[in-house]
Amino acid sequence: MENHPNVHPEVTFAPHHASDAEFKKRVLKTTILLSIITVIELGFGFLMYLTDFTHTVDLFIKGVIIILSLAKAFYIISIFMHLGDEIRNFIMTVAVPILLFIWFILAFIMDGNSYLNLRNKYDANYKERTLKEGHHEAAPAKSGKE
Repeated sequence: MENHPNVHPEVTFAPHHASDAEFKKRVLKTTILLSIITVIELGFGFLMYLTDFTHTVDLFIKGVIIILSLAKAFYIISIFMHLGDEIRNFIMTVAVPILLFIWFILAFIMDGNSYLNLRNKYDANYKERTLKEGHHEAAPAKSGKE
């Protein structure tokens, strides 16, 4: 720190930092890898859009896309948050809450959808209460030939 008198003592200048060439190589590798995974995800999406697969195959492809997206997310965390060079316990300290947050969002979405479906299915008076007073269901349209 004697070479840098205006720098706070908590800031370190480690001699093992990558050179410019190594840094550019790592950024290029990251860009190529994330681009390849993105192209694969888009390919699966277009394949699902253009082809009429069975429901099981559709779910499998959607699962693969989700796994690829999570892999990209963790790779981005590893590279851009510099967690790839940290110890495993610190990585898990960051990764586990992210997984729990994703699970939390999915659980609330599924629970809300389930509540909506069950409420509409088992509430016998749902349709009557949702119609405004004085309004009734529309009568069938007349053809005009009568």
